[in-house]
Amino acid sequence: MNAGGVVARGASAGGASARSAGVPGVLAVLAGGLALLLGPRARADNFVRVAFDPLKDQLVITMGYRGTNPNHIFSLRWGQCVQTPDPSAPELDAEVLDSQWQDQAQQDYRKTTRFNLDGMPCRPAKLTLRTAPRFFYTLPIPAAAANASAPP
Repeated sequence: MNAGGVVARGASAGGASARSAGVPGVLAVLAGGLALLLGPRARADNFVRVAFDPLKDQLVITMGYRGTNPNHIFSLRWGQCVQTPDPSAPELDAEVLDSQWQDQAQQDYRKTTRFNLDGMPCRPAKLTLRTAPRFFYTLPIPAAAANASAPP
């Protein structure tokens, strides 16, 4: 042990090396790591695919989620526009909400939902979609197309 109280050369405080942990110790570490990697995916809604459909002026979001049924309904809660140094590209957050967010995670499901963007507070914008716990997806949304039937 050095003066700072740190054990050197891979020895533990009890004098045993890291090798004495053996196969069960290694398996426990691997299992813990696997649980960390798979855990959030198994318990939360996540983005499978996100796209902007310019022909229909819609946001197309495919969510992957776990639950007891395929009848989850997704909605958007718009945030506020935040001006950036580039005035042509404000930033905007939207939270993707799941109507059955407390549903028991029993089976994997996917659902594609189309959202009209007429309620979007600012355009063009850099849109960041968020869902619990910490999943997000950012994409640019162009200015709304001019309505061809509008008077000149």
